[in-house]
Amino acid sequence: MIFRARKPQLSYGWPIGILSLEEHIPCPPGTPGNPTTFAFPVVYEIARGVKADDLADPIRPGGSQAVLAAARNLVERGACAVAGNCGLMIVHQRLLADALPVPVFMSSLLQLPLLAQMLGADAKIGVVASNGRRLSPRHLHAAAAGTDVSIALASMEGKVHFQAAVAQEGGELDFEKVQAEVVEVVEALVARERSVRAILFECVDLPPYAAAVQRAVGLPVFDIVTLIDSAYHGLVRKGFVGVY
Repeated sequence: MIFRARKPQLSYGWPIGILSLEEHIPCPPGTPGNPTTFAFPVVYEIARGVKADDLADPIRPGGSQAVLAAARNLVERGACAVAGNCGLMIVHQRLLADALPVPVFMSSLLQLPLLAQMLGADAKIGVVASNGRRLSPRHLHAAAAGTDVSIALASMEGKVHFQAAVAQEGGELDFEKVQAEVVEVVEALVARERSVRAILFECVDLPPYAAAVQRAVGLPVFDIVTLIDSAYHGLVRKGFVGVY
């Protein structure tokens, strides 16, 4: 086997590149912004000057050039695929997929069509957003790619500990208090919408609490981490070893 150097590349073996917004939010294990979340190497690039508010308009989203430049940098550094670090990055999914020579998955919402096919016709997917007003039907439509998906939406708006750490970028996150808020939101969603059969976290700051949510409501929980893990296992196939 022959390995060749690439001119702009200083290190090798990055299966996943993660494209981040320029925000000041703590990243505990379980968030894609924390590399210990993954059992494989990841590499990061920031889309300079781009924040979540720039992604609120799915028709005319801001920051496209900065996002594209950062994504190209990830590919030049050796990333074999590019993932987003904000659910609202779905607005740039088509731009990057068309422009880059590697697979692109900018939002956990890309799992919506798969989940819809997994569940019964009367089932709903409980989507949990950081801000339900910012996540519009057009974002969801773009992610579903024409698939008819029944959604029940909940958000972390009004949850003071989550808002202080994430929305207000306060710089500190009280894990136990935020976890209690996330569980409370999902429990209320499931109580309100009895047909919810799976939970999907739109917000990338919610996966650290997925296990606690699953214990509380007994449903499968999907997020950006489940998407990245799945993509990795498609990108890096390994031989099978077993008893025969």
